[in-house]
Amino acid sequence: MSIKSNRLTTEQYKQNFSDIHPPFESHGAALVEANRCLFCYDAPCIKACPTSINVPKFIKQITTDNIKGSAHTIFLSNIMGAGCSKVCPVEKLCEGSCVFNLMGEPPIPIAKLQRYSTEKAMENKWQLFHRKKSIGKKVAIVGAGPAGLSCAHVLSREGVDVTIYEKEKKGGGLMTYGIAAYKVTPQFCEDEVDYITSIGGINIKYGNELGKDITLEELQKKYDAVYLGFGVGLARQLNIPGENLEGMVDAINFIYDIRNKGYDKVPVGDKVAVIGMGMTAIDAATQAKRLGASEVTLLYRRTRQEMPCTEVELEIAMLDGCNIVWLASPKEALGVDGKVAALKVEVMKLGEADAGGRRSPVPTGEEFVMDVDMVIKAAGQEPFEFLVKENKINNKYGKIVISNNCATNMEGVFAGGDCVNGGKEVVDAVQAGKDGAAAIIQFIFAQVDE
Repeated sequence: MSIKSNRLTTEQYKQNFSDIHPPFESHGAALVEANRCLFCYDAPCIKACPTSINVPKFIKQITTDNIKGSAHTIFLSNIMGAGCSKVCPVEKLCEGSCVFNLMGEPPIPIAKLQRYSTEKAMENKWQLFHRKKSIGKKVAIVGAGPAGLSCAHVLSREGVDVTIYEKEKKGGGLMTYGIAAYKVTPQFCEDEVDYITSIGGINIKYGNELGKDITLEELQKKYDAVYLGFGVGLARQLNIPGENLEGMVDAINFIYDIRNKGYDKVPVGDKVAVIGMGMTAIDAATQAKRLGASEVTLLYRRTRQEMPCTEVELEIAMLDGCNIVWLASPKEALGVDGKVAALKVEVMKLGEADAGGRRSPVPTGEEFVMDVDMVIKAAGQEPFEFLVKENKINNKYGKIVISNNCATNMEGVFAGGDCVNGGKEVVDAVQAGKDGAAAIIQFIFAQVDE
């Protein structure tokens, strides 16, 4: 057993990481599905979307060949509607609420139809929004991820000049660096960022990290308002013996390297264990298999009923040949010559439900040992606690505390997205950016009135 890169041929990598949800092959195919929509009054699909996209409207526009209007309807609510059509867990959002589910029929493929319209807009570079004349106000945004880009686009439309400070070399945040490559390609993410910023008035300064290259104090002095949308990104540790052995890696870094270095450059083991059952764990497990691992096993300390990922995501892992072990928690990583060689696992059972109704895993005392040469830790992410404390921002366990209008305890500093909620979906971050922009606009114009 060993950890090594370049296990497969170029053609195998291409096949393994091709688009997992291909688009409609023709306009006719899109029309067939669009015409199934019942265009419900008080549509549940709208309510299920965190950004409140008017789903019946954009689908109706497809049926009338108004693709440009359809894309505008989507982007008006969600400027990252193209990316969200690829990564949103629609089975528990819009498509999961479709009335066809109650009739025992397949729901309208809302995500696929949304992709159809938005990708047409991006391919043809349709500029569907016009920026108002500059009002002479400047806003700094920290983080060029979904929350930051969404906030920037709304502000720019209102004539506000925006500068985004991003620590990475590319924008897109989680979309670019934290999601499986078979869902969104690096090129698509780059195209999406370019499309969003093409409205004008948005300048992204890459390689600028808060607390290292810039300070919050500097931004407060230079700009009329500041929006913090830097997300989360610190992997939660397992706190078990042997965690520092070679071959124990963080899922976040593993996925980041796949997106940043290329498939053949990322080493993977023969026998891989993935700890966790969230979306990140699934992405790590499936990609480990697609990089050439012979055996991948997901370990989760609860049961299938409590798993954070969706059934669709779980099915992807199972179709890729990943093994699932429920009610299992890592207890110790065992090494040989400084490298992980086995994982001691404790069998769990579910105890009494807590106040929120969730049953906690309890050790049974039973253990087993599994041979591994790589362990990927995907037990959740933690906020950048040091960053918020260093800047004296009110926080709760590292998550920024904001008021109803997205304001922090610091004058003129607003926040939203994962750095506030601790980590949700891309679509939630987009809505947070919209909310932040609305609050900033209100703040800016209140200053003007004074």
